[in-house]
Parts: sequence; C-alpha cells; structure tokens
Amino acid sequence: MIDPARTRSFVDQMWGDSIVPELVEYIRIPNKSPAFDPDWAAHGYMEDAVALMVRWCEAHLPAGARLEVVRLEGRTPVIFIDVPARGGASDDDCVLLYGHLDKQPEMAGWRADLGPWKPVLEGDKLYGRGGADDGYAVYASLTALLALAEQDAPHTRCVVLIEACEESGSFDLPFYIDALAERIGRPSLVVCLDSGCGNYDQLWCTTSLRGMAGGTLSVEVLSEGVHSGAASGVVPSSFRIVRALLDRIEDAQTGAIREPSFHAPIPEQRRRQAATAAQVLGSAIYEMFPMLPGMRPVTTELEELVLNRTWRPALAVTGGAGMPLPEDAGNVLRPATILKLSLRLPPTLDSEAANARLKALLETDPPYGARVRFDPKSAGDGWDAPALAGWLEASAGAASRDYFGADCVYMGEGGSIPFMGMLGARFPEAQFLITGVLGPHSNAHGPNEFLHLPTGRKLTACVTRVLADHAARTVG
Repeated sequence: MIDPARTRSFVDQMWGDSIVPELVEYIRIPNKSPAFDPDWAAHGYMEDAVALMVRWCEAHLPAGARLEVVRLEGRTPVIFIDVPARGGASDDDCVLLYGHLDKQPEMAGWRADLGPWKPVLEGDKLYGRGGADDGYAVYASLTALLALAEQDAPHTRCVVLIEACEESGSFDLPFYIDALAERIGRPSLVVCLDSGCGNYDQLWCTTSLRGMAGGTLSVEVLSEGVHSGAASGVVPSSFRIVRALLDRIEDAQTGAIREPSFHAPIPEQRRRQAATAAQVLGSAIYEMFPMLPGMRPVTTELEELVLNRTWRPALAVTGGAGMPLPEDAGNVLRPATILKLSLRLPPTLDSEAANARLKALLETDPPYGARVRFDPKSAGDGWDAPALAGWLEASAGAASRDYFGADCVYMGEGGSIPFMGMLGARFPEAQFLITGVLGPHSNAHGPNEFLHLPTGRKLTACVTRVLADHAARTVG
C-alpha cells in the first residue's frame, strides 16, 4: 500500500515544477495531425514536439528504463519507453500506458486573448491546443512510475507508448504495434489517458467508445451556376436534394437515426452505469456545452442523454463547399452542394459495413436524376470494455476516494480512440483503465481548449495507485 499523502505531495510538486512548464512549451508547437497537415514531415513541427517530450523523459527516466523514438518509413514517429519491473514484481507481466502527441487543427472562435498555439495560464486552467488532448499523458505516466519509486513501491514492467497519428484515426499505429509486438509483450492492463471526465470532482472510467463512419457527399445539378430567377422552379436546388438525402438517414425533427442497421443493442450493464452517471451529473450533462440562451437539449431525460452520446448513432455535418459566403452570394442557383458527414456509431458496430450502407443509402435512386456521390473518407470501429476485474474496480474506487474525495463513476464516451479497439482485439484478456481530463467546457478540438490542472494532478495520483494495486496481485 502506498501513502496517499506522500503520493499527492510528490505528484503536485512534479506538476508544478516541471510538467506545467513543459506543457506551456508543447502548446506553442502547431504539430497538427497528418490528416490536417499533409506536409507534416517537411514542416517539422511533429519532430519539435517529439524532441521536447524526449528531452524531458530522458531527464526523468525511472531507473533502468530505455527510451527510443521508433520510426517506420513514411510514418509518424512513436515514443517507446520500456520501464523494468521493480520491488519483486514480475517482468513477465506488463502494463501498457498510452497517449498521443499530435493535435487537432486551429478551429475558429477562440477568445480574443487566447489561441491554439498560445499557452495561457488562468487560475486552474492551462489554455491552448493539445495540453489536455493529450500532451500531458507522457508526463503523467512517467510521474506515476517515479512516485512509486519514491516510495520504494513495486510495479510490474511498464511500457509507455506515445503515438503521433491519433487525431487522424491512428492509421499508422497498427504498423507500430506489429513492429513492436515482441517488445510490448502481452499486457494484462492498458492505461489510456486520452479520454474524458464527466466532472472534475472524481475519477471517471470510460467503459465504451463510439465508432465513426463518414465521408463527403456531393450533389451536382448543373455544369455551371445560373440566374436563380430563371432556373428556380425548373431546376431542383442541389441543397434541397441534399436535405432529402439526409432525411434518408436522420429524422430532422428529433435527430434520431432512421436506418436500423446503424443501431445496436445496449447492454443492461451500460444502461445501469448510464443511470448512475446521470444521477451524479444531473443537468451538467447538457449545461457543460456552450448552448445559447433559450436553447434546450434534445430531451430532458438525463439517462437518455447519456445513452444518446455513448451508445446511439448520431449524424453531424462538419464541413461544406459549393456555397459562397453570404456577402459574396448573388442570386444564383448553385451547380452543386458538398457536405462532409460524420456518423457516430454504437461501440459494437462494424464501421466499414456502416460506411458501405451509408454510400448505398445516399447514392441509390438519386432525386431528379442528380449526380450524387458519396466518397467514404473515414471509418473506425468503437470499443466496449471487457468485464471489469474485481481488483481494478476496487483500486479505481479507492484511488478516486483518496485523491478526489468521491467515488469513481463509469460511463461511455461519445468519441473514438481507435487504439482501444485495436488493443481490445489483440489483447482480449487485458483489463482497461481508460480515463482523462477532458471535462466540462474543456472543449477539445474546439476553441478555448484547456487542461484543468487539479484534475491532471489527481488523475496522475490515481494512476499511481492503480499501478501499485496491479503489482500487489502477485507481490507479497
């Protein structure tokens, strides 16, 4: 058993003296993920981020640990740290700690005094892109291991893996998992620090992640734009056709997805966990979002809101082309409308099959014979956690009470972490601690993203406790 007060003191000092200054420098680097910066290698920002993290890690490596930046030809790099077991724990067992260092693009709408590459410390918040999502992960992982060493506490062999392609769907990662398979071994526990938290008052463990399908929908009706007064009423609007096509997928009045194949049964345990999460969070489930005055959520049934964002499909239009800005728009019936679609999927659904169905729904029998094309751009399966082992449930609960002063809560997340599904398939016997610092208003991917620093510190201490309890299963 480790001393919670001693752990808290060590972790707080590491965050204050070392981690926060490093994250300030990390936020300054515009190391956008390859999907948003195809010339990432030439720009060199990814290498700058890797170099920054490597310098800190090399200065804080636990005894006997080895660090390597692994590079496969033509792919984003991976930071790989192998930390040997200590205190009589087995080197044959393994914990895999995961994070990523690539970032989402800038996004418009930042507060006037903030910006994606401008770190700003304001009270308990560190603003800027990537600090919470999730540049802090490598620092927290090594700090947890150092906290155990500081108390001469055992831990099994640990592998820290930080990728640089997660925000692009982790398309490079399978090649690294294959290349590093023997060096990783077979982890009995996976710790991922790239998820969210329902509030900043307790430890949140992610039980599931939604998958995603999507792509670009193009509807063309003319070879060139024509006067709307002459053509409207004769030539159907491409925008109206887009609306009709989207109605095949989604009920515009409720947002419910009409296509049955995009739904999946919700396990009873997940319903119970959703009910608990709804009780803990209350109206914060929707108040965490910056809705305008007078706006309401899609329902006031809180448990249904939790299930909507964790287990039910949902459609979003995330981009568009073919439309001029309002100030540039003349009275022209436009030749085409192009939209980028993102369809969130239940955790257990096959994303490739969903994309194929999406293409068939949108392209079959196009209204008025319009030229309709759907080009699938992304597909990623979701993930549903295996049954929780008794030791991990007890450890997470004790850690949450020790460092947050409240019980641990279990809830699914609406986003995707492709790495989890990949590891779940490869290591079906492993336990998973999926958690993170992305809580209310932290706004990952959007403007004004911030890292809530007290949560980062407490979460690091919680990981320390879980690593100690993991080793205690076989030591002593």
